Amino acid sequence: MTTNTHTNRLNNINEEQLPVADHKLHGWKHFAGLFAGEHVAATEFVIGATFVALGASTIDILLGLLIGNLLAMCSWWLITSPIAVETRLSLYTYLNKIAGNSMTKLYNWANVVIFSVISAAMITVSATAVRFLFDIPAQLDWYPNSLSFVAIVLAVGSIVVFVAMYGFSTVADFSKICAPWLFIIFIAGSFVLFPELSNHVLGVTSLTGFDDFMAIGDSSIWTGTNSDGEKGIGLLEVIGFAWAANSITHFGLIDMAIFRFAKRKSYGLFSGVGMFFGHYLAWISAGIMGAGVAVLLKTTISALDPGDVAYHALGWTGFVIVLIAGWTTANANLYRAGLAAQSIFVKQSRERTTAIVGVVTVIIACFPFVFSQMLPLLTYAGLLVVPVGGIVFAEHVLFPKIGLTRYWAKYKNITRSVPAIASWALALVFGFGLNAIDVMSFYYLFIPTWCFTIVVYTLLAKKYGASDDYTKEIAAEEQELKNIKVYQAELAKKVQAPVIDNSMLTKLLNGASTISLLVIFGFASQVMFFSDSMSIYAGNKSQFEIACFICTIIYFVTAYWSLKRHKILNTTI
Repeated sequence: MTTNTHTNRLNNINEEQLPVADHKLHGWKHFAGLFAGEHVAATEFVIGATFVALGASTIDILLGLLIGNLLAMCSWWLITSPIAVETRLSLYTYLNKIAGNSMTKLYNWANVVIFSVISAAMITVSATAVRFLFDIPAQLDWYPNSLSFVAIVLAVGSIVVFVAMYGFSTVADFSKICAPWLFIIFIAGSFVLFPELSNHVLGVTSLTGFDDFMAIGDSSIWTGTNSDGEKGIGLLEVIGFAWAANSITHFGLIDMAIFRFAKRKSYGLFSGVGMFFGHYLAWISAGIMGAGVAVLLKTTISALDPGDVAYHALGWTGFVIVLIAGWTTANANLYRAGLAAQSIFVKQSRERTTAIVGVVTVIIACFPFVFSQMLPLLTYAGLLVVPVGGIVFAEHVLFPKIGLTRYWAKYKNITRSVPAIASWALALVFGFGLNAIDVMSFYYLFIPTWCFTIVVYTLLAKKYGASDDYTKEIAAEEQELKNIKVYQAELAKKVQAPVIDNSMLTKLLNGASTISLLVIFGFASQVMFFSDSMSIYAGNKSQFEIACFICTIIYFVTAYWSLKRHKILNTTI
């Protein structure tokens, strides 16, 4: 009878509110692929070119991005994944458990703003590809100066909103197969423009060694001088941004939603796949492409948008990469914004809240500053939510070590946690105050802000009851977790293992998609290493553009066909 009571009660609880069941955990390949897919995207075009415009030097880029991305990877490994694996909860569920519904609603509002702005930036990036087709001038001001561009943004944005409302699962599946292609295209784009840069700097189209690469980088790509002719950012700023770019997800703990499915805490290390393919090689490649196109068009990189860069580097494939990468990234973030909004307005459907948020997002996307100011926007977004990560870190990691009790607010039936809300508010004043008085690079502000939040929240929580005796409540919590385990074990017995499609047709499709990527890389390598003169280079680049576009079509047709066959097979068993 007791077991049936527990089962009936748990059946009525949203699965998202429960710890992830053991039978739903994933191995390391899942996380390697997930991070590769999410962090090789349209933003790389913008950020890679921005480092060039900000005047970083070549050695600062090579070394700074290496160190910064290592720090980011370690943040996921040492902070995010341990909390996620130990609790098996998303940040939203954990936060509601320790801070109550009021704090969770405030946090969801912050997410609506952040993900809407990121989605808007990606819609604008996609629109730069379409505007190129209609010969509309590049939009480089904070505001649009072309009604035609606004019309394109509204058209592209409408599609994004509609898909986020009704067809996101299809886009999510499609996004999974984009990562290998995106990585190859970024590398290929840098390969096909490097001879142009080499000829511009050295007077020859081929390199003789690494010293030539450094000379070209210092002279024509990462020159150490910004677009205003002044000394650019240095090593510490490059490290800081590479670390801070995803502070919202590692120090801010949003990626608890991902790592709660990890079998081991060490899987946080596989964030490095996204960091070093996306935030190292892709940023460097985007910088090379931007500088190469600037030389080709005899202009500056600050006068180019992603559409310009992609088309002149990749031909017709450039339209595809900007449109698809921007579109898929925008859809994912608008979907997140819609979910956050729906959790605030619980009586409204997700579709309705996504539509409303989408309208606002598309209006924001009409203003090009959202992609041209991507670096500071991402950094400030991290500063906004990192304090929440500090609150959770203090509660989960620090409290048991200093004699305070986890989940004390839940045990006291507190729905509005004064310590949590006050700590967040004070942390924002502290962090943005540090920025206002300019005591340090704003790329690093998330670190003292995070530490400040931990100290303030710990002191306030102790004052409000975290040090009280909750022996009975803790025992009840442990029993509840045992009941959930039993309930999930019963559900697991009904779950069938996924079927692997080993049919000959699927193998041929997978083989064709792999070969198409290798062909793209092969033609790009021909341009890079076998263009002994500018005339040969022009012929090789022309061949590459044709082959790249054809192979891109082959890749997406075969890869998506294979994916759909796998899904159909597993939905019919």
